[in-house]
Amino acid sequence: MRVLVTGGAGFIGSAVIRHLVLEKGYEVLNIDKLTYAGTLTSLKSVEGKRSYRFYKIDICDAAAVSSAISTFGPDRVMHLAAESHVDRSILGARQFVETNILGSFTMLECAREYWASLERRKKEAFRFLHVSTDEVYGSLGPDGLFSETMPYDPSSPYSASKAASDHLAKAWARTYDMPVIVSNCSNNYGPFHFPEKLIPLTILNALEGKSLPIYGSGANIRDWLYVEDHARALDLIAERGRVGETYNVGGRNERSNIDVVKRICAILDDLRPGGGPHENLVRFVTDRPGHDARYAIDAGKLETELGWKAQESFETGIEKTVRWYLDNEWWWAPLRQGYDGSRLGLLKAGAG
Repeated sequence: MRVLVTGGAGFIGSAVIRHLVLEKGYEVLNIDKLTYAGTLTSLKSVEGKRSYRFYKIDICDAAAVSSAISTFGPDRVMHLAAESHVDRSILGARQFVETNILGSFTMLECAREYWASLERRKKEAFRFLHVSTDEVYGSLGPDGLFSETMPYDPSSPYSASKAASDHLAKAWARTYDMPVIVSNCSNNYGPFHFPEKLIPLTILNALEGKSLPIYGSGANIRDWLYVEDHARALDLIAERGRVGETYNVGGRNERSNIDVVKRICAILDDLRPGGGPHENLVRFVTDRPGHDARYAIDAGKLETELGWKAQESFETGIEKTVRWYLDNEWWWAPLRQGYDGSRLGLLKAGAG
């Protein structure tokens, strides 16, 4: 099995590659632009393996993408490359439009050209998995879950750009009969997560005795999905998912942001005590513009049709995650030199 993964140096992409190479024994080509959030150190465990190769490619570069696809000859394309941080999208939406929309268009077109050239058996077996987010659905009230049939209602430039890319993927399936599948996931967490996101930022700031910023009152709720569970789900969807369908992937682990931060603090109090409870570092800050109140995934379709279930609860997954950051300063310390945890996405007075 040959799998081309875009964005494989990122958080979720690197987890997918480690799973495919180390657990499944697949041949994998990773194409990644290596932006600030992409680091090849996340793939140290597969470096040097004959079944793994890496090309530094911008997915908006059609000639480079087309050459990589035709040279490698994949049985599947798993498209994960994306700009993904909401805060960064608020002040710099252009990069999100270019990468998430135009980049996805380029991937779809290059993959379609390759797919059309295949002989019948390989053409029938080929799959293109477009990996997206639950944020395309907008914000939930106190009740209900995101299902695959819910209308899109994105709130941020990031989620709007991902919604647009989802629509492109589904249109290519319907118009060209291309074997495309779409997945939408809830918030991922786990090892190798760039330290601008809530969980790794909280862990590292707490370790360094810095403030733990929480937007608004911390009441915003997310469904947390351990990244290795997500990697298994994506592999399963690409292997057995129905062409033209959408599959939601969630951990069934709803937690408010304040509860997540408090749990991390409690774990650190046990593992790295000293200087008083880490919860004393919590600081409530001005909320993010357009901050969705609640996300929650109904993963029933994936669970029923394909037999997937998350192996990690939030309690087991968050403890594994905290311990990983404690044990792997070699990975995150260089990243902290480039990003110190300062606030992103603040609008200037009168701009919002």
